[in-house]
Amino acid sequence: MHKRWIWAFLIGFLVIGTAQEKPQVFRGATIIPITGSPIENGVLVVQNGKITAVGSAASVTVPANAEIHNATGKVIMPGLVDTHSHLGDVEGGDRSATLHPDVRVIDAIDIHATSLKKALAGGITTVNLMAGSGYLMSGQTAYLKLRDGNTIEELLYCEDPLNGICGGMKMANGTNPMGDPPFSGTRAKSAALVRQLFIKAKEYQKKIADANGDASKMPARDLQMESLIEVLEGKRIVHHHTHRHDDILTILRLQKEFGYRVVLHHVSEGWKVAEEIAAAKVPCSIIYIDSPGGKLEAVGLLPKTGAVLEKAGVDVAFHTDDGITDSRLFFRSAAFAVRYGMSRDKALEGLTLAGARMLDLQDRIGSLETGKDADFIVLTGDPFSVYTRVEQTWVEGQKRFDFANPEDRQYAQGGFQVFREAAHVHGIGGGEE
Repeated sequence: MHKRWIWAFLIGFLVIGTAQEKPQVFRGATIIPITGSPIENGVLVVQNGKITAVGSAASVTVPANAEIHNATGKVIMPGLVDTHSHLGDVEGGDRSATLHPDVRVIDAIDIHATSLKKALAGGITTVNLMAGSGYLMSGQTAYLKLRDGNTIEELLYCEDPLNGICGGMKMANGTNPMGDPPFSGTRAKSAALVRQLFIKAKEYQKKIADANGDASKMPARDLQMESLIEVLEGKRIVHHHTHRHDDILTILRLQKEFGYRVVLHHVSEGWKVAEEIAAAKVPCSIIYIDSPGGKLEAVGLLPKTGAVLEKAGVDVAFHTDDGITDSRLFFRSAAFAVRYGMSRDKALEGLTLAGARMLDLQDRIGSLETGKDADFIVLTGDPFSVYTRVEQTWVEGQKRFDFANPEDRQYAQGGFQVFREAAHVHGIGGGEE
């Protein structure tokens, strides 16, 4: 009886010790929760990787045993969500075909790449990593949280990468995926190839339904078809590279035919068809670049796109497309959008909660609310000021970047170590953006 009591005590002690991480309190900052107005002299309490309280100093009770962080004069907001990035030497399909729905980028990501540290220096805590757009379908993307870890599994949002859905599906149209056979040579042929593949997927889906659980009647496993069924069932979101307005309308036409969920990426000429995008209830993730860089289909890109889409009622997020735009300059894209007419609140939401919605992660990240993951950044000033820098980046209550640390600071300021990967960011055979 005595031994049983001792074991019970020890087990209880271990459980309590594991569960009760010391709370951390950040106070004195201006807190931008995204879901509400900024909180002056705010208090943020985090424990066990979650936000346990957020509000004004008068409304939040500070735990007696908390570690206190004085954030007076700082700005605290949610960690940034980059909905389209090519960090980590990511790879996708190869030149054997233009349609690769079976390819998983989780099998080709270097999570120790310095580019991920650079993203943390820019305040990014969640990324949608994908292969390049040199294919009509370059493979399955991966939603990563930039935790500290040694394996890709430790950074994924999904719990079971072998059987779960760990990201979306990268697709592209326009000039990038064009080429000699087996690639399409025209926009019309590109659309036809995609339609045919989804028709095949629907037929495969019907065979499974007709088998009604009878293993002897089930079709042979097909990795391409299995991933496309996830798309057709709305479980895997399509993330679609597109620029010209006619290419955007082609995507909306295919989306209407097959009923899958899609996020439009780049949308250089989205301002021309904003009403059509809004009517389809399709969200957009946009990028701001100083020039189209020789890409003729992107010459229609205008800095007013965010404002026009917002006015039409489209859900708008931003992305870096790193290495097209440096992850450390992510705020710059939203600042441009505000300068050309987008509301400040929607631009801040576009860096955070809107992006989370486009990854189906809005219940965990994107805003500072009780119960959500403790992913946040500490800024030296206004998010859209050119003089502001990211001072700290926290992921699930763990400090992942600190400008005061000389080793971390190099990823904020540049240097050879940071840029050594610049020659290889889009994968084998992948086009830009």
